[in-house]
Amino acid sequence: MGWSDISISLSGPIVQNLIHHFTDRWNYIFNQKYVARADNKYAPLESAVSNVEPSGALFRDVHQRFHHGMRHMMRRDGEYEGQETREQNDGQANIQLTRRQATARALYCLAVRDNANMSSASQWSAGHATEHSIANAYIDAITNARHFVYIENQFFITATSEAQRPITNQIGRAIVDRIVRAHEAGEAFQVIVLMPAVPAFAGDLKSDGALGTRAIMEFQYNSISRGGHSIMESLRAAGVEEPRRYINFFNLRSYDRLNLSSTMASAEREAGVSYESARREFDDRAEREPYGSGYSGDQSDYDAYQAAAARQSDTSWDSVAACYMADGPPIQSAPWSGSPESELDAFVSEELYIHSKVLIADDRLVICGSANLNDRSQLGDHDSEIAVVIEDPTPVDSFMAGEPYTASLFATTLRRQLFRKHLGLLPHQPVDAADANWTPVSQGLNEYDFGSEADGLVADPLSEPLLSLWRDTAARNTEAFTKVFHPVPSDRVRNWDDYDEFFSRHFIAPGTGKEDEEKQRAEGRVDYGHVVREEFPGGVREVKEWLGRIRGTLVEMPLDFLVEVEDLAKEGISFNGLTDELYT
Repeated sequence: MGWSDISISLSGPIVQNLIHHFTDRWNYIFNQKYVARADNKYAPLESAVSNVEPSGALFRDVHQRFHHGMRHMMRRDGEYEGQETREQNDGQANIQLTRRQATARALYCLAVRDNANMSSASQWSAGHATEHSIANAYIDAITNARHFVYIENQFFITATSEAQRPITNQIGRAIVDRIVRAHEAGEAFQVIVLMPAVPAFAGDLKSDGALGTRAIMEFQYNSISRGGHSIMESLRAAGVEEPRRYINFFNLRSYDRLNLSSTMASAEREAGVSYESARREFDDRAEREPYGSGYSGDQSDYDAYQAAAARQSDTSWDSVAACYMADGPPIQSAPWSGSPESELDAFVSEELYIHSKVLIADDRLVICGSANLNDRSQLGDHDSEIAVVIEDPTPVDSFMAGEPYTASLFATTLRRQLFRKHLGLLPHQPVDAADANWTPVSQGLNEYDFGSEADGLVADPLSEPLLSLWRDTAARNTEAFTKVFHPVPSDRVRNWDDYDEFFSRHFIAPGTGKEDEEKQRAEGRVDYGHVVREEFPGGVREVKEWLGRIRGTLVEMPLDFLVEVEDLAKEGISFNGLTDELYT
């Protein structure tokens, strides 16, 4: 399954706070488990940060001072006069920092070191009183957002009122309140949320093994649009007749073509070993080797297969992902060495699993860390998490709702890069071709092509052309994926009978026994995620016509999936009030 995530490299004084966090957690576990052991090989650590309290206390004590100071800096330097000069090289703007700007960045780094490194922690995880400054920061960012909030998160489980117990985090309430304020004031305001279509690994959602997944999905739908107290329902109750004017939810999905042409069979015949045997031998060897040591010793099957494969002539591409990204070739032009029938069988789709935990507000503020948007991560007494607030004072001339606007360099480039990736406005980047944005911050800042045509399309997050492009791309991609692969969840599946007709009768579910699999394959079923053949009397040519409509990976979140099913996860031995903490 494809994986979509965000990582941030940090340098400077803030690293000392991260060291303090690590030392704090290490020493707590040491005192809990190892201090009394006679054969103990571990030792407590001395903190590299002197006179630093636990992060939560610092965040609470200095929170107002920090944000007042940062926002004052933004107001004081609202026009950023004298803070930057721009040189045009090959059409790209290089920002040169003056001494005044460098001082502002240094002050910012000191502020981050003091208090913007947040956590969720409690007695069981860190030996401290319950700490939920990440939740505080989320609510603060949403409440004070002036224009838009963008959220990418692996989960979305939240409450708008006490009526939604056992869910208690109030991020949902903050979203409702902020949208109601915008609606009553007649303001342009948007909340965009991206989350996985299925909050776990792919499979048959109707199976008993998917009970936990369905439980999470039920909590999420009740947070968003169902159950009587969701965000959408609360907005309508407050007079917002069309909540989707202000808030919308999306997923990511991708497709590719597995290189399973006749060349592999030829290599297997010549080598005298199967690809699967060679792969397993390589993987087993890799697991025994120390990281980065390379692979040596007896790898007879692997070496034999590799040697035979190197002698094959194969024009088939290993991936066709470039075809739905910027400047990519049309899918019709991707070469294939096998038969049209085998190519149709080689196309496969899965959700692009969102593992990110990021919030971007107004192109000025970013929250990024390990915390999911659910009770487990946000309450502090469940999972233990860490996050950072970033308010970079480096100015960027931009637009907001068509008006000139001063954005933050870090926040706006991160948001624009994400938008372009999801919309297919970035070129495909092969997995083995790292670029400058992959390297640590110590080797240089991220590169971004300000002023390019694609940058202009995403610069203003509230412009109607961008919002239309976003909606139209998601709708077109959803239609194509639905036609070709019949993925679930889908708005075409409102009950379990729809599920059987749309999904079950077409696919062999993962984990199906060998005898049942052979029977189902004889009936015309295909592996989960492959092309639904009966949709395409024109064969692979017609499949490619539909796949050629896909741009990027953005799809609509199907909020009507199983909407007619009263209980997605019926209470029983494996799902009841005692297990709520596992799913929320």
